[in-house]
Amino acid sequence: MVEVGLTRINVLDGVAAHCVAMLDRSLLLTDLYELSMLEAYDANGMAETAVFELFFRKLPPGRGFLMAAGLEQAVQFLEAMRFTPDELDWLRKSSLCSAAFCEKLTTLRFTGDVDAMPEGTVFFPNEPILRVTAPLPQAQLVETRLINLLHFQTVIASKAAHMVLAAPGKQLVDFGLRRAHGAEAGLLAARAAYLAGFAGTATLLANRDFGIPVVGTMAHSFVQAHDDEATAFERFASARPKALTLLIDTYDTERGASIVATLAPRLAARGITVSAVRLDSGDLAAHARAVRAILDAAGLRAIRIFASGGLDEWSLLSLCRSGAPIDGFGVGTSLTTASDAPALDCAYKLQEYAGRPRRKLSEGKATWPGRKQVYRRFTDDGTIAGDIVALLDEVADGVPLLLPAMREGKRADHLPDLAAARVHAASSLAQLPGALRRLEPADVPVEISRGIRRLAAAMDRTATQDQGS
Repeated sequence: MVEVGLTRINVLDGVAAHCVAMLDRSLLLTDLYELSMLEAYDANGMAETAVFELFFRKLPPGRGFLMAAGLEQAVQFLEAMRFTPDELDWLRKSSLCSAAFCEKLTTLRFTGDVDAMPEGTVFFPNEPILRVTAPLPQAQLVETRLINLLHFQTVIASKAAHMVLAAPGKQLVDFGLRRAHGAEAGLLAARAAYLAGFAGTATLLANRDFGIPVVGTMAHSFVQAHDDEATAFERFASARPKALTLLIDTYDTERGASIVATLAPRLAARGITVSAVRLDSGDLAAHARAVRAILDAAGLRAIRIFASGGLDEWSLLSLCRSGAPIDGFGVGTSLTTASDAPALDCAYKLQEYAGRPRRKLSEGKATWPGRKQVYRRFTDDGTIAGDIVALLDEVADGVPLLLPAMREGKRADHLPDLAAARVHAASSLAQLPGALRRLEPADVPVEISRGIRRLAAAMDRTATQDQGS
């Protein structure tokens, strides 16, 4: 894979601690009803063990799978879970809960267990990707922030994974911070995209905090600030000679390429190598072919072509299948906003309380009861054959996907870091059936086990009898 304009900077010690401090850990970052339920639970002595599961009900149009992401930030949140003195003081003054209940919140910590699909795991509808087992008040309070963290990064990782499949072997770079819906969204989008297989990001903070390779080219304004392109290119090259990428479409793309063809030998004599040129407008395939011809004619076959400008997985797929001589792509808005499917139908629901299975029967939103595991089966060639969702105590064929992430409020020792999660994501994509790897419509069967169906039927009969009595 060519690395046009990528720069790696050593990650500073204490990055994980910085991330915890940087991302918003406030327990006030939640819905009011979470706190209201906690006070009601407390008033009624309801603190037995609860089991909640987070799952996605359906796929958006044009997607054949999703990719789990955000577990690291979820674990960080749970590890640091506590109300600060300032927050408790504000709660007392706001009268949103009683002074006596506020006092009890001073010792609130997460002491439960979390089982989850490792980040980078491909999954399908109605499969729990995370299970929280904890005293009911703890498991309830974390609902909003867990959905917030896991949903967003899963949205972005899923979008990025489809782009990776659309442009195999190409360098993909996140250019989306400026269009992201807020600072945290832009930063975590860079992380999720890298996890899914992107090569780097333009976001500096993502390099410092996560060690993601950072990319820098130049803007049209730099060229416009000069009286001519040749001077602009030469000055930029002199100031930033490493991993040099020149933006050549400010005025006329082919003319810009010709200027580079003339300038490159002079720069080479000074020890400066032009790594790539960037195209950002127009018919990218046609321009790329013309630019490639100009550069090759000048003996500059080593200069790569990098393209950006309104790209998504479908335009990437089209450009790659057309054979356009483009080595890498910068993707912005469609990635960090997941513009075709910015929100997914996910839920965090109670499946068991005080040792008894629980089931929601709301129209169109019924849940399968009980603690569950997801088992994955493979064909002889190593591709995914199908999944089965089963009760935790059922025997089922396949590889279990939900693995320990936290025990008694502390992270599991083996929890993968971002580098390991990225390797796992690549492996997960390689296991997809061929049609899904080609972004073609295909269904992977997800079976709900007999045990779950029997349990649900028994609970429904009991509910009907109770209503009739």
